Amino acid sequence: MNAATVWPIAWSESPVFQRVYGRGERAAEPRQAVEDALELLHDDYAYEFQAGWNLWEFEMAGLSGSTASAEGRDERVSGRWARAPRVVRVTGFGPLFEEGTFEQEGHIRIDFGTDAPFLEEEAELDPVAARHIEDNVRQLVELTRAIEKESGATARLLWSEMGESLAQRLAARLGTGN
Repeated sequence: MNAATVWPIAWSESPVFQRVYGRGERAAEPRQAVEDALELLHDDYAYEFQAGWNLWEFEMAGLSGSTASAEGRDERVSGRWARAPRVVRVTGFGPLFEEGTFEQEGHIRIDFGTDAPFLEEEAELDPVAARHIEDNVRQLVELTRAIEKESGATARLLWSEMGESLAQRLAARLGTGN
C-alpha cells in the first residue's frame, strides 16, 4: 500500500489518521496498512487505501483513428504497448459515515480512475490488444475478488471516471453480449 487515510463522520472533516508509506519497495504490505488504519475502527469512519498496480497501456505514435492520407491510403494508429503504474483507491465505509453513504456507495468502493486501460479505444482491436486488455481486466477482477474476500463486505461499487458501466462498455468494445 502506498497510503492509508481515515476520515471521521464525513468527508468534510479532517482525517484522524494519515500515513504515506511510499511506493515500490517502500510501500507497506496491505495487511499492515489495514491494521494500522483499523486501530481507529468506528462505525462512522471511512477508510481509504491507495495502492499501486501496473496495467498495460497503449502509447500512440502518430495519427489517431483510421484516416485517409493525401495519397488515399488508409493509415492506422501506430504505437506500442507498455506497462504503466496506476493508483487504485479502495475505500471502506462504516455504516454511520456521512449518514449511511455505504447504502449508496457499497461497503467498499474501488476507484481505479480512468477506464482507458480496460478499453483502449484508440488501439486497433487485434490479438495483441485483446491480450493486453484481457490482462488488465483479469487484474481488475482479481483485485476486486481479493478485496471482497478479505474484507467480508457484502456490497461493493466499481467506480470509474466515466460514470458508466465498465462491463457494458467492455462488452460493446469486444463485440460481445452483456
